[in-house]
Amino acid sequence: MSRLVVARRFALGLLALVVVAALVLSGIVVSAVRDSLPDRSGEATLPGLGAAVTVLRDDSGVPHIYGDSVTDIARAQGYVHAQERFFEMDLRRHVTAGRLAELVGSAGVETDKVVRTMGWRRVAEQELPTLEPGTRQVLQAYADGVNRYLRGRSPGEVSLEYSVLGLSHPVPDIEEWTPVDSLAWLKAMAWDLRGDYTDELARAQLTGRLSPRQIDQIYPAYRSDAHPPILSEDEWSPRSRRSGAAVPEALTSGPPQASALAAKVVRATTTPGAQQAYADVRTALDAVPHLLGRGEGVGSNSWVVSGSRTSTGQPLLANDPHLGVGQPGIWIQNSLSCRQVGSECPLDVSGFSFAGVPGVIIGHNADIAWGFTNLGPDVSDFYLERIVGDTYLRAGDWVPLQVREETIKVAGGADQTITTRATEHGPVMSDVVQAAHDAGVRAPTADEGDQSEDYAVSMAWTGLLPGKTADAILQLDTARTFEEFRAAARSFAVPAQNLVYADRAGHIGYQAPGQIPVRRAAIPKAPPGYWPAPGWDPTYDWTGFVDFADLPWTLDPQDGQIVAANQQVTAGPGPFLTTEWDDGWRSTRIGQRLGALSKVSPDDMRSIQMDDEDLFAQTLVPALLAVPLEAPESEPEQQDLLDFTEQSRELLRGWDRTTPASDSNASATAAYYNAVWRNLCELLFDDELPTGLKADGGARWRAAVRALLSDPESAWWDNKLTPNVTEGKDEILRQALVQARLELTRELGKDPEGWDWGRLHRVTLEHPVLGGETVPAPVRWLFNEGPYDMPGGSAIVNANGWDASEGYEVNWGPSMRMVVDLADLDASTWINQTGVSGHVSDDHYADQVADWVAGRQRPWPFSLEAVQATDPDVLTLRPDADGS
Repeated sequence: MSRLVVARRFALGLLALVVVAALVLSGIVVSAVRDSLPDRSGEATLPGLGAAVTVLRDDSGVPHIYGDSVTDIARAQGYVHAQERFFEMDLRRHVTAGRLAELVGSAGVETDKVVRTMGWRRVAEQELPTLEPGTRQVLQAYADGVNRYLRGRSPGEVSLEYSVLGLSHPVPDIEEWTPVDSLAWLKAMAWDLRGDYTDELARAQLTGRLSPRQIDQIYPAYRSDAHPPILSEDEWSPRSRRSGAAVPEALTSGPPQASALAAKVVRATTTPGAQQAYADVRTALDAVPHLLGRGEGVGSNSWVVSGSRTSTGQPLLANDPHLGVGQPGIWIQNSLSCRQVGSECPLDVSGFSFAGVPGVIIGHNADIAWGFTNLGPDVSDFYLERIVGDTYLRAGDWVPLQVREETIKVAGGADQTITTRATEHGPVMSDVVQAAHDAGVRAPTADEGDQSEDYAVSMAWTGLLPGKTADAILQLDTARTFEEFRAAARSFAVPAQNLVYADRAGHIGYQAPGQIPVRRAAIPKAPPGYWPAPGWDPTYDWTGFVDFADLPWTLDPQDGQIVAANQQVTAGPGPFLTTEWDDGWRSTRIGQRLGALSKVSPDDMRSIQMDDEDLFAQTLVPALLAVPLEAPESEPEQQDLLDFTEQSRELLRGWDRTTPASDSNASATAAYYNAVWRNLCELLFDDELPTGLKADGGARWRAAVRALLSDPESAWWDNKLTPNVTEGKDEILRQALVQARLELTRELGKDPEGWDWGRLHRVTLEHPVLGGETVPAPVRWLFNEGPYDMPGGSAIVNANGWDASEGYEVNWGPSMRMVVDLADLDASTWINQTGVSGHVSDDHYADQVADWVAGRQRPWPFSLEAVQATDPDVLTLRPDADGS
């Protein structure tokens, strides 16, 4: 028994003693722990199977499932997922149905209001009958497996979380799982991975507060000369160019220049009510839990190298999706294999799945491998709506709103009833926050209108349209060639992802899928979707979606590599996807590392995933070193402070730009450098940005600072909090150096050489319900993991990201890492952020965390022989005696 498990079991006793004395007498906690742990060996009955299914759990607890039909395997996968992660599944189900308050009490009400207004579950219900018959069968078989595991078990016998929640309010009985529950989770996945909505709202809030030029400067255009796109112009050009047709003007324009914006904004009111309205819409949308992650952290690294450039002679593929951090981790590892692979039973796939969804999302089968990074296209738009009573204006006519009443049940509290409204564009999001009924006229439009008029704000989003992503998942799992891979990608509606590909025949490839709306920009010359649009004018409605044939793809590029790390997809114009690309620091560094190798080995792939060099330091450090640290003659008393600062600035001289967490010169320098960066963001931007829009220090802000360093006359260099002083570039940089020195002296000590980046940059893997500050400390200690000192940072390949407006704590990172070796699939490696199990006292609850923190990966057994070599636990699932 591991020391971790012993410690956890001790904590269970502590929980029983400290949290509620009554539990000592009743033994509820101890009983719940014992009863909720799954049986991973022996036999169990699973009605509906056509034949017995074998589940081999390897030495990491990863289940490898073997059966004779796809539906048998799906049924077993549902059973196993329920064994390991049902509370996580149930929590997601309650969130996506707008019923979180039923599970966690009043804390879930605001989330429920927003999700009910959007209607995720209603869309999932509409989606189910549109899927392929085979997909519906798999979804139902998966649900049957879940329900068989739940049958006869009380909530406390399924997971300890229910017993702990029951201390504060009644816990409802567990409902049966349905196919719609799985599809609704895909809506949540799409919600967290959509692009641009925060920036569209932010620009609307900032108009009138900042000059058009200042807005341009914090939303800089992507520099493809400095950071190569995924596909070069040689590797991809749009159909319009290939055919000689003209590219529409809206597809060629970048972010609007100040002069164009100023000329086109005919009407833009700046009332305090309008500013508050957009802020409240943001608040409402942020009430939805970050189930996968949110903001810049929703990114990822992926790259693939052809066999001509590898030490193995076959392709290598790497992927590490950057999502939110938590316990349990987002993914569950598993393998799904037919005993006899053929047309009747084509599954032989292994990789990372979502508990609650059948199939494998990312991984490989016997022939191909694939990875995901977020494409981040602009698939959501906001519309200003003129509403009177229960009608809204459309093309000169007043038409009825779509109105529904929703009742929210609250555990331990009274029911709440809300009224949701929607227009043709989508739900009226400004209804969700009471203060936002007079919404967003701050946003510029080209419509004259009545400047005293109030507006509502509706949202169009592709995730609110029925799609076929569930079809795509199962098609990817059984694809054998690039053509079949692309056919599967055609169904991948939301969330749109960069898909990288490799196969055992030696090919590598890339495909951008997804539903990308086609629409006109609200401001002429601006990109589509850059600003909220006037909803009363159908000119600005979506007119369709980019044809799949126009979405970028490539097969076997001449340079033998493809790097997709959220940077711009194509160098040339069209199709329009977004302006909100990651600025390309990670992708550029990956390209540098690959370019320095004559032959790329699997170890090289893993090493690159852990690369912690900060490329932006090449730009910022010279500027910091050039700033004079000399007090003016009128203020000689300041020189001691500046000399004190110079001691820490000396760290930057000769720094190799790496950001380790260990006790070293590089770690000390990384601590100071990042503290300077955080203070610079605050000094440079936050004096003019409203609450909720502070600079988070991510890739976009680095791009903005890179440009501002060459523009010392920019208004951003003047701190508006000091109205009688004009600071200028050197003074703001000097203040950042000084403030960082003082901050780290307080936090880490007076001697700069004793500083350590890892002591600032820590991650705690928190349980989504029982890990927060409102929960008693013994409970948090039991369910959470950490803190751990972490290297890397935002816009770094080893992307343990942090928000400069909040501190240095890691709030997103690699949710898993994998390297697939197409020469020998059993030589592939993987690591999860936490462990397979969701049970707090289980050996596999957190057994992968230490390896994940250290950057180690574990062997990834794929063949039956490799799995059997791990001395697995064996569980046999059998149909009823009568075969039912």
